[in-house]
Amino acid sequence: MIYGSRIKHLRDRNNIKAKELANVLRISKSLYSEYESEIKTMPVKHLNSICNYLGISFDYILGFENKLEYNKINKLVNLDAKIIGNRLKEIRKEHKLTQEELGKIVGCSYGTIAGYEIGRYLISTPILYKICKKYNISADYLLGKTGKKNSS
Repeated sequence: MIYGSRIKHLRDRNNIKAKELANVLRISKSLYSEYESEIKTMPVKHLNSICNYLGISFDYILGFENKLEYNKINKLVNLDAKIIGNRLKEIRKEHKLTQEELGKIVGCSYGTIAGYEIGRYLISTPILYKICKKYNISADYLLGKTGKKNSS
C-alpha cells in the first residue's frame, strides 16, 4: 500500500506537522510515525479520520485514484460497520463467492469475513485494500462514503 507516502506528501504540501495528525487521531507522535512509514498498518478508522481532516478520498490515499477527491463523496462520514458489511456481502455475492472463498482470496478466515459482513467490527486496512484492488471496487464505496462503486 502507499497510503504512508501519500499522507506524507499531503502533509508536506499543506505544511502540516506529524504531531498535528497524531493529535487528530488521538495517538502518540511515535505511533503516528510508525503508521505513516507503514511499519505498522494504520487502521481504517484512522485513515478515515485523516481523509476527513484533509478532505481527500480513500481511493486516493490507497493509490486507486490520482485525483484527491471525488465530486460526489461524503467527506465527513463516520464509518458504519453495518453499511460496510452489507456492501462487502453484496460484492461477494456479485462474484458468486462464499465467505470461505473470499477469505482464502484475501488471506483471512471465513469467520473474519462473516464478522465484517454482520458489522461486528470494521474491515481491516489490508483486507479492504485487497478486495478493492482485486475486484476494482472503490474503497470509498465499500466504506459508505460514495455511491460510485468502481474505482477509476
